[in-house]
Amino acid sequence: MTLLTNTRRKLTVFATALTLGVSAALVATPAAAQDTFTWKVQSHWPGSSSSYTDSLGRIKRVLEERTDGRLKLQLYEAGALFKAKETFNAVSRGILEMGTISPSYAQDKVSLAGIASGLPFAFRNVWEAAYFHQNMGFEQMLRDEAAEHGVYWATDKVYPTEMVVKKPIESWEDFTSLKIRSSGALQSFLTEAGAAASYIPGSELYSALDSGIVDGAHWGAAQGAFSMGLYEVAKYHVQPALNIAGTDVIIVSQKALNKLPEDMQQIVKDALDEQFWVRTNEYQYKERTTLAKAIAEHGVQVNVLPDEVQDKLVATAQGMWDEEGKRSENAKKALDMLKSYLADLGYL
Repeated sequence: MTLLTNTRRKLTVFATALTLGVSAALVATPAAAQDTFTWKVQSHWPGSSSSYTDSLGRIKRVLEERTDGRLKLQLYEAGALFKAKETFNAVSRGILEMGTISPSYAQDKVSLAGIASGLPFAFRNVWEAAYFHQNMGFEQMLRDEAAEHGVYWATDKVYPTEMVVKKPIESWEDFTSLKIRSSGALQSFLTEAGAAASYIPGSELYSALDSGIVDGAHWGAAQGAFSMGLYEVAKYHVQPALNIAGTDVIIVSQKALNKLPEDMQQIVKDALDEQFWVRTNEYQYKERTTLAKAIAEHGVQVNVLPDEVQDKLVATAQGMWDEEGKRSENAKKALDMLKSYLADLGYL
């Protein structure tokens, strides 16, 4: 009986130990699976820009919340790690996991970038640009081209680009005498139209306006100008918009995306898709309230371009559209789709 009792005791101890070991393993397994990832994110926005907080700050918060802290974003403002025009390559190579750019900064890689950054005087309302991107397939065309370079492309928002100037534009001569900070397709357009347009990084924009290096600039529209302090030195807000487009883009390294568990990959993609609609609508609301605030607090005046100036700008713009269509077969397809759409809207 003693031998049998001892054997039973040993078996009981072994079974208990085995049970505890299995239980411990079951508890430990989920914890071990909860790998955390930290992504470096280089922005093209200075920290003072409204979109640095409203767009980049939002996506950081959303991703960290929805992944229960498994994905964290470490944000860097414009110029902190790379020059703005180097960000696409850094993300493409996987040096950066995420970044924000203007499409114009990727024109040497993505043939649709010029159309994405906004053909001048094409759309007249924000919803038209949003529909073109999301309902007609232009966003997917951009995404497919960027994917060839290991980049996941997600337009942050579509919005109007409007200039601020130090003196009102009251004639064609006033316009052609301007020195304007610009970028991408708009820089080419403004130069073709007769102004002197040049690229200046956002971090240098205020001082360039203040010192007279340039007479005017576009940095988004009212929110961009207000957040960058441009209304302190340029009191005239010019309308109508030079263009309405997806001028800001969030880009993600496909290498970094592939390293995430499948559920987290889907969270990132869903959050970026949602971001487009949230920020597009929010931006329009804030444009109205910000311009009203600039008028009330800074004495800003809205400078509506004379018909003579608008007519000449429209003629120049339409002459330039075809040049973007020559960049590739894909660009021609997108431009034909755009022209057909604008014709349906009664603009062509």
